[in-house]
Amino acid sequence: MLAPPGSPEPPARQPEAEPLPLTQAVWPSGLPEALYLPIALLPQLRLNPEQFAEFCALNPDAVLELAANGSLILMTPTGSETGGRNSALNALLWQAVKRSGLPLKLFDSSSGFRLPDQSVLSPDASLVALERWQALTPEQRRGFAPLCPDLVVELASLSQEGPRGVTALREKMAAYQRNGARLGWLLIPHQRAVEVWGPEGERPVRIEAAERLDGASAFPGLTIELAEIWEG
Repeated sequence: MLAPPGSPEPPARQPEAEPLPLTQAVWPSGLPEALYLPIALLPQLRLNPEQFAEFCALNPDAVLELAANGSLILMTPTGSETGGRNSALNALLWQAVKRSGLPLKLFDSSSGFRLPDQSVLSPDASLVALERWQALTPEQRRGFAPLCPDLVVELASLSQEGPRGVTALREKMAAYQRNGARLGWLLIPHQRAVEVWGPEGERPVRIEAAERLDGASAFPGLTIELAEIWEG
């Protein structure tokens, strides 16, 4: 029916809603569609730890971490020198644990941990009290163990920038501290310096020309010599 003269125009028809962006489209499983595509790190992509685990399974060659806000952190491969230092670090820690007799389990840089803030991070080396590890279920051990390591170690690269630079690693050390780590060592090889991070509330202490590290009261008897790591 025609409207009488002078009547207001009927409201314009609203356009149909646009489809959700790719990263918000949801498949029946509840996972974002982007998880099923070749890796493309889109800044707006947000995942929970379960989705992140599946994303890593679908992209096994990707080296990733998950921030507490659900965003992905692309961890580029280390240079050969840093890789050699990392291998030396893990060997020295393994020997130190054996000498100390402390009930600790050692993990390398490929081990991811689901922290209480729901981030998933992978320290260059870490130690977990054996009692805490044994309290986990077999399923929890196979995935990203839902705990923060008791001792975390990170090795900084020469560059100040990027996820392996000193600035980013200090942020990670602070995250470990907030999530319950008892002790953290940030090793800065090109300066032969170490930042020692204690429990939450304690300020980090920098050691110049560091030659030796020990676990102090948190891990009595746990000591490593740093010469082999500094040499690269």
